[in-house]
Amino acid sequence: MTIADATTYRFTRAMYDQMVDAGILEDQRVELIGGEILQMSPIHNPHVVACTLVTELLREAFGKTVHLRVQAPLAFDESEPQPDIAVIPGSPRDYDYHPNCAFLVVEVSDSSLRFDRKVKGSLYASARIPEYWLLNLRDSQLEVYRSPKRDKTQRFGFRYSTVQVLKRKEGVVPLALPKANPIRIADMLP
Repeated sequence: MTIADATTYRFTRAMYDQMVDAGILEDQRVELIGGEILQMSPIHNPHVVACTLVTELLREAFGKTVHLRVQAPLAFDESEPQPDIAVIPGSPRDYDYHPNCAFLVVEVSDSSLRFDRKVKGSLYASARIPEYWLLNLRDSQLEVYRSPKRDKTQRFGFRYSTVQVLKRKEGVVPLALPKANPIRIADMLP
């Protein structure tokens, strides 16, 4: 038998959560994506700096009207992704379990760029997250994905219908804050 002949074992969210609770995945940087437990990329300092900058900028833009989850799980069907930043309605006390909704999800990406575009983009679109930002550290730009729509050719059956690539000197206004001042892309980058 070859690897190509092997069947991948799929985990439910309940099974994954049991492994987490039992400490089986302790000290592992993993996330559940489409029933598969995947190793996450190592975090390097530019990634940490960018996450911190974006979190501070979103806190300033949204104020206390939302809560920001940083590198914490969201719960969708058979997935528990851990986006770098998620802008969640309400307060942390409103959720007994991981939220399954967000106004905006942000991934900071360098080595995982292709995965974050294709797989995570389709996953977030399938969860009906209205806006997904991919801070592309390789090219010093922000990719803004909006308006989820069905697309059977995509991994999770959805994609974003609009994509905008913004360079360092440009700015972006979150969909959930249409009257806010633009956040400069340069201010997000390390």
